[in-house]
Amino acid sequence: MMHEAAQVLDGSRLGSPTQLLAAFFVLGLLPVLAICVTSFTRIIVVLGLLRASLGTAALPPNSVLVVLAIMLTGLIMAPTLAAIQKEAIGPYESHRMTATQAIARGEAPLRSFMRRQVRGSDLASFARIARIVPSRNGDVPFSVLAPAFLISELRTAFAMGFALALPFVIVDVVVAVVLMSLGMFMVSPAVISLPLKLLLFVAVDGWALVAGALAASYHP
Repeated sequence: MMHEAAQVLDGSRLGSPTQLLAAFFVLGLLPVLAICVTSFTRIIVVLGLLRASLGTAALPPNSVLVVLAIMLTGLIMAPTLAAIQKEAIGPYESHRMTATQAIARGEAPLRSFMRRQVRGSDLASFARIARIVPSRNGDVPFSVLAPAFLISELRTAFAMGFALALPFVIVDVVVAVVLMSLGMFMVSPAVISLPLKLLLFVAVDGWALVAGALAASYHP
């Protein structure tokens, strides 16, 4: 897919309306691919699970969570993006290499970042699905590395979400037990537990802790 985009940018594949339509289709997929090969997936999933654990329904709004995830992604991906800018985008803008060469050069820092985060078992599973034998140094095609990276990101995100949910579950259970012991069966536990969970989260500076934990979860 990345090589297809490079050929589109080089202008060598736009000889017919069908090829032009394919070019727009490939370029339209680039933002989606950019999300799938960065830290955005892990961050937005963890933030969504955190909101569900707090029980605050639609607060914070989806737009706020997405903007926060984009900002954290920019911070985490800054070294990788700087390397891509130096090795690929800069030379391409100065017309020292073609789009195909720039994408090939820019793929290396991104591949290195993804390879550090992906689990070996996920990589082996997708290599087996694609019927590809990894090389001696463990290199696999990008088409295998990308889904393995995305699955690893989801697994890590759910593990972090589970750890974040445990304190709030304990609060919910304690409140429910106390209300039952007092015979207050008509009072919803969520009415009491929600303010307590918000108080607990604010008291420990939860947003800063979650952001720091997300940043620290990536291998440099």
